[in-house]
Amino acid sequence: MIGELFGVDGELLERQYRDHLSDYKQWDQRIHAARWVLFEKNIGAYVGMDEVALSRGELYTILINKEAHGKKGSIIAIIEGTDAETVSKVLLKLSRRRRFQVREITLDMAPNMAKIAKVCFPAAKQVIDRFHVQKLAYDAVQEMRIKERWKAIDQETIEMTHAKACGKSYQATLFENGDTRKQLLARSRYLLFKKETAWTNSQCQRARILFREYPHIRKAYYLAMNLGLIYHQCKFKDIALTRLARWYDQVDKSGFLSFATVARTIEAHYLKIINYFERRATNAASESFNAKIKAFRAQFRGVREREFFIYRLTNIYA
Repeated sequence: MIGELFGVDGELLERQYRDHLSDYKQWDQRIHAARWVLFEKNIGAYVGMDEVALSRGELYTILINKEAHGKKGSIIAIIEGTDAETVSKVLLKLSRRRRFQVREITLDMAPNMAKIAKVCFPAAKQVIDRFHVQKLAYDAVQEMRIKERWKAIDQETIEMTHAKACGKSYQATLFENGDTRKQLLARSRYLLFKKETAWTNSQCQRARILFREYPHIRKAYYLAMNLGLIYHQCKFKDIALTRLARWYDQVDKSGFLSFATVARTIEAHYLKIINYFERRATNAASESFNAKIKAFRAQFRGVREREFFIYRLTNIYA
């Protein structure tokens, strides 16, 4: 970008920096950088683990030191792929002493991530990120909304076809806020992710109509919100467990299949989920760091050479 500003060939400038101005050619991890890089000195007590796409959808597993707060010393490892065996093989190159320093590791519910954490950081307590848990419930609500929207689209198509066959012009029925049924369901997407107190006036009106027309979506919405309240209101693990058991009962009584799946998933991981209430640790640091990587990638208009991209990235953050 600087090259374009001053009328200089940007690609030439990049090559000059890579081949002559930087120490890229002497970088001790250059040979294997496209597959993995490790920075053992950056290991801390609190680690975040996530996956990130560096280029063309190619996934890498990335570990960060959360205590570095996204600055220098953040990157512990960047490893090609997400396969537990492959990633673990690389991480086991780190010294045993350093790996046993990790006291807590935050991650999502993917089984490969849990296996990597167990094999490579056996002394660390695993904490499943609360936002991934809540997203399951939100997705269940959206699934119900989308199902009703397809029904509304189908019904509207039938009515239009019937009107045309009768030589009449079709006019969709409007609710009091001006939405058709199809529009009501489409435009309700974002309000179902938010708490009632965060709704705008128009969203309040739309929600009132939506819940009147679809009482089961209303019930599902409050089920999702009640799960979020457990995270907001509980300060101790035993209280959170009790509240979670009550939430399971609500799910059973609702009869919603999508929420039953959510409940079973949470039940299968509840020990790691409940660990959140010890330090209220989340994987937000990893998500934030992934956003930094995407911004860095966009700034340089993609990744032409993975080894050099990772070199520049680690120069800043490792």
